[in-house]
Amino acid sequence: MKKYDVTALGELLIDFTENGVSGQGNPLFEANPGGAPCNVLAMLTKLGHRTAFIGKVGKDFFGEQLKAAIAETGICADYLCMDEEVNTTLAMVHTQPDGDRDFSFYRNPGADMMLTEEEVPEGLIRDSLIFHFGTLSMTHEGVRKATKKAVQIAEEAGCLISFDPNLRFPLWKSEGAAREQVLYGLEHCHILKISDNEIQWLTGRADYTEGVNWLNGKYHIPLILVSMGKEGSRAYYQGKMVEAAPFLREDTVETTGAGDTFCGCVLHYLLEHDIENLEEDGLREMLHFANCAASLITTRKGALRVMPSKEEIDLVRQN
Repeated sequence: MKKYDVTALGELLIDFTENGVSGQGNPLFEANPGGAPCNVLAMLTKLGHRTAFIGKVGKDFFGEQLKAAIAETGICADYLCMDEEVNTTLAMVHTQPDGDRDFSFYRNPGADMMLTEEEVPEGLIRDSLIFHFGTLSMTHEGVRKATKKAVQIAEEAGCLISFDPNLRFPLWKSEGAAREQVLYGLEHCHILKISDNEIQWLTGRADYTEGVNWLNGKYHIPLILVSMGKEGSRAYYQGKMVEAAPFLREDTVETTGAGDTFCGCVLHYLLEHDIENLEEDGLREMLHFANCAASLITTRKGALRVMPSKEEIDLVRQN
């Protein structure tokens, strides 16, 4: 019996999301706790799972806010490091009319980049069923080494490894550098959550199934999830493809955290079912639940502190 269901490593930052206009006509921004790995953990914690986070924030006002936020959410914050010299990473999130987003990052450097190999807690990872990571913790050499050390420990410990590229191109020196690290993630994961535009960029295939076939021809990933935004989602497993329609909502505010919410729900399902013996009906039910949860988070500002409960998700599914 391991102590934690899911441990994630990566970025924890402040998402400044647009929230109206001042009396002088200036945009107002709300400081929401964010960062994809912690969003995934927040969804899992809301569903009753034991989670822990590995990362670094600045020892500043925002860092203290973030530490308090994840602890309040129920994520173990014992392994969150605080940098004395480098400030917490910030992201400005501009919401487009359709709810999609543009990001501007204040991260040159940012505290999340400063995590070192020595700060990776080996015992925590070994005491976890699933290890989850993305690519923002691989944009720079130091934190990249820390991430790869964590992945190596997870492999040695027999953890299921979950990977979500979550690409943010402005943070990379080049698309080639981003591609190199995405390919590393593909080599080391059992569960891949990838978005529609990411798989098209990575594989050069417009058709998602052709893209998945390209991936599996090289990496043989047991379970691949393709999130398709307003088109729903797909699961590719043992030569089969299962698809689920989206829950489209008129009250969508923004899409921040939708993919992370979806990913958390997928990991929730896998914690309750054997990845080696998944059935088509079960995969369809998993996608249906995850799509519903993702739709709910689009009606809220931010993600980490406002994840939907199982009761909220089930209520929407029934209507």
